[in-house]
Amino acid sequence: MAVFTEVSTKDARELLRRLQLGKLAELRGIEGGIENTNYFVTSDQGEYVLTLFERLTAEQLPFYLHLMKHLAHAGIPVPDPQADKHGAILHTVAGKPAALATKLRGKSQLAPEPAHCAAVGAMLARMHLAGRGYERRQPNLRGLPWWNETVPVVLPHIGAEQAALLTSELAYQNHVAASSAYAALPRGPIHADLFRDNVMFDGEELTGFFDFYFAGVDTFLFDLAVCLNDWCIDLPTGRHAPERAEALLAAYQAVRPLTTHERPLLPAMLRAGALRFWISRLWDFYLPREASMLTPHDPTHFERVLRQRVAHPLLAEEALA
Repeated sequence: MAVFTEVSTKDARELLRRLQLGKLAELRGIEGGIENTNYFVTSDQGEYVLTLFERLTAEQLPFYLHLMKHLAHAGIPVPDPQADKHGAILHTVAGKPAALATKLRGKSQLAPEPAHCAAVGAMLARMHLAGRGYERRQPNLRGLPWWNETVPVVLPHIGAEQAALLTSELAYQNHVAASSAYAALPRGPIHADLFRDNVMFDGEELTGFFDFYFAGVDTFLFDLAVCLNDWCIDLPTGRHAPERAEALLAAYQAVRPLTTHERPLLPAMLRAGALRFWISRLWDFYLPREASMLTPHDPTHFERVLRQRVAHPLLAEEALA
């Protein structure tokens, strides 16, 4: 989240009026993130998050917004996009496509314990099951085709050792994706970016998942791998944190057991998750956009995670023993 487009109090008041959500009390820009413009909007009727979409188009956005509506109606705690009197949940603010969604209570847990990881695993599995009934389809826009397009763009900016790892891992992931085992993996709508700062907790109670704007139809195993690569590692080194990983995987499996096709491919998907975020962080770091509250993430973090996943594969049989 960041502020690329300035929103005036007049704009915010007009949006609240159109949505019949009361009078504006506070408008505050949100720091962090790198994709969209985000503000906290407080009215005399409640608290909301206003998102202005800087890259996604009006044609792409219904997938994300209606997915959030679908999950909210299925009992998954996610922000609920607010509709106008005509039922529209995609709006225009400051000339940009925008959405206003309910604000989740609690705060992010940036130093998770096994109990937090277990809660994430169980809710992620519930979300995957709930998403199977969602009829709209849109691919993961930061999936393998995007990796293949973006790697040549970032290669000139990095050293020879990094370039060798990046190109060899991309070749490996293309090989995995072409296999019959990969084709058999269960698929559906996934979050694809469920990091520690995209989940809210009140103590040990998980109060919601948010920031669904990287969501798409992809393998459930990739979504699980993205979670494991953030919630269940030592951040300074990228090393596997076994107690947290076992808690997350066991809780996930209690709701949606991994299939015989998924278990052998967990190490490959953990590498895929690390590669995806290494590529995107390299892209954001070397080819940044201007924003009034923007600090690009360190790309070397996911280089370290990838090296750990290659050197020390996490086998499902070990983690779920």
